[in-house]
Amino acid sequence: MSARRDAMFWLLVVIAATSAANAVWMLAGPAHWYSDLPAGVPDTGPYNEHFVRDIGVAFASTALALGWAAFVPRWRVPLVVVDTVFLAGHAVLHVFDTLRGFLDGDHWLLDLPGVYLPALLLAPIAVRLLRRSRSHAPV
Repeated sequence: MSARRDAMFWLLVVIAATSAANAVWMLAGPAHWYSDLPAGVPDTGPYNEHFVRDIGVAFASTALALGWAAFVPRWRVPLVVVDTVFLAGHAVLHVFDTLRGFLDGDHWLLDLPGVYLPALLLAPIAVRLLRRSRSHAPV
């Protein structure tokens, strides 16, 4: 089945592209990413080049999964669901750290575009895809 250029296609492409850009930045210039990303990354702890690059690989995986899901709809259910687990888990950790005071309250807004929004957009899509796949699954 070919990918239709519908709203889900474009949402997956946009999140994949932003994840890819983030991954490239993290992998190619981890110190620059750490200090210059407007999300207050230094607030989370001291710089660790290896750790930034590890997370860059996670975002590269996100980009690959969502790009694949955009262009090959039959793979959307597993790719979007697994990717949503990562992005939602990442968001939950940020919520936890902000609620416990490890991160200042300004991180609610700082983290909104890059952490919370992708998870909030993908979670209902993952649920919808799972429900639709269950209703079409053989018993």
